[in-house]
Amino acid sequence: MAAKITLKNLPDQEFVAPGRSGCDGCAAVITARMASKVFGQNTIMANATGCMCANYGYAGAPRFPYIHTLFENSGSVLAGIDAGLRALKKRDGITLVGLSGDGGTVDIGLQALSGAVERGHRFVYICYDNEGYMNTGNQRSGATPLGANTSTSPVARHNAGETGSLLRRKNMVLIMAAHGIPYTASASIAYPQDFCNKIEKAMQVDGPTYIHVLAPCMTSWGFPADQTIRIAKLAVETRISPLFEVTQGKKLVLDRHKSKGTPILEYVKLQSRFSHLEKPEYKDVLDQLQAEVDLNWQYLDSLAGE
Repeated sequence: MAAKITLKNLPDQEFVAPGRSGCDGCAAVITARMASKVFGQNTIMANATGCMCANYGYAGAPRFPYIHTLFENSGSVLAGIDAGLRALKKRDGITLVGLSGDGGTVDIGLQALSGAVERGHRFVYICYDNEGYMNTGNQRSGATPLGANTSTSPVARHNAGETGSLLRRKNMVLIMAAHGIPYTASASIAYPQDFCNKIEKAMQVDGPTYIHVLAPCMTSWGFPADQTIRIAKLAVETRISPLFEVTQGKKLVLDRHKSKGTPILEYVKLQSRFSHLEKPEYKDVLDQLQAEVDLNWQYLDSLAGE
């Protein structure tokens, strides 16, 4: 058996080539770079339209076979590659990877992904979640948190209900776990060893696996480029993006140690997309966001048990 991946024994080789067209501090690039070091050279990647197709397509292309898919069909493309490799008897030793943003996963690509995992195709699917359609101008997605200011959920007149996104975001890890697939997990670039461990677990599964990684976007969330990791860590600590994993769609393990229960205000006050929540007239929206975070944590905690 190969040695367990640690941060110290990750390969020096870069599988994301130098040069890119992404933003400074881009968490999606960090996610791809970190994950590809664990996947290694014998990888085939399908990458749905989004921020990373701009990064890969115009500059820092991955140093393994790669296909840029449409928004809606990365799951179908992954299924086709898996079936083709099996038909050619070349499936062994190749890691098949899906890499897509929340738009191409939580919304537009959900149907194809659901079908691919239902049929049991073998791949590791990573969603880099920047909580909106950031490649096309910061429109709201099904992963956008309540109260966030986006171009399609603008903050304007509070008494008219224009308070940012008023919809609850989808819990994509639990949606995928509900398919009964072998392994699903959430992860964070702020905790790279935990992320690498989860990738390793997923790679060992002969079937579909899913990892959801929060990808703070400095451009549309509104924070300095050098604060990406700090924002990602606070997301875990405040429990708006807790770390957990589910095996066989049933056994949930929740990381209670890293999720300290820090008040959500400590997270939102660092991002201009939430700047309105610090005003007295928006206190009810902030309270609603905190209540939603607390309720979700209680639910996960109840599923995890002791």
